[in-house]
Amino acid sequence: MTKPAVVLIGADKGGVGKTTVARTLLDYFAHRQVRARAFDTEVPKGTLKRFHPDVTDIVDINHVPDQMRIFDTVNFTDAPVSLIDVRSGLLSPTLHALRNIGFIEAAKKGHITFVVFHILGPSIASLDEIAETAAYLGDGKYFMVKNFINNTHFFEWDKATYAAYFKRIPDAVEITIPKLPEMAAEQVDLASVPFATFIANKKKSGDSASYSFVLRGYVRHWLDTVWAEYDRVSLTDVVEAKESPTPTVARPRPAIKVPEAT
Repeated sequence: MTKPAVVLIGADKGGVGKTTVARTLLDYFAHRQVRARAFDTEVPKGTLKRFHPDVTDIVDINHVPDQMRIFDTVNFTDAPVSLIDVRSGLLSPTLHALRNIGFIEAAKKGHITFVVFHILGPSIASLDEIAETAAYLGDGKYFMVKNFINNTHFFEWDKATYAAYFKRIPDAVEITIPKLPEMAAEQVDLASVPFATFIANKKKSGDSASYSFVLRGYVRHWLDTVWAEYDRVSLTDVVEAKESPTPTVARPRPAIKVPEAT
């Protein structure tokens, strides 16, 4: 039996493109016919929901009933993957809360697949988040994502410093998201549709659209490259792992309030 998977996408700094990554993941799972539901914690803006309204709910990760809505239902939904776009600044507090409610322990026992997409920024402060995040992971699958939304260099000019940070978690896997040309990204945002829908030249309603052939080509090439990265790390195999044969434990029940970001 395939065990439920929870995929956390977040960063402790803003402006690193985490919602863009979340959107590519939803497109990827749909393309690979993996049913996924999403939770958008950008309250009240609902950025992710704007592009994927049919599968996304808006929640407040600080709110205990919303925590229950997410984590109490992972075993009782027809979507085996639950994707959570964590608001900037709340990645570490959210991981801390998940540890306190026993969620990470349940993942360690093999009842839940836990995946973290940590979207890195170019600064040393952002790289310092790696050690803090690692302290909460347990046996979770950790992807360190370099998202080149701003032609970022990620300290690769200083290979010694770069390597020192990235070696702190031996089992971590690097994923590279290339830069999407600004004009193409703007047009997809204006259309308010998923990347795959824009490529297919469709409106949100499903009717035919008249998007630029050139810009659709840029988005197609970019999304193919991103999906190739997800294929390289066998992401579908990760989220479709089988449940451990050991006896099940009680469902973790959230009761810890996540601290506000500072």
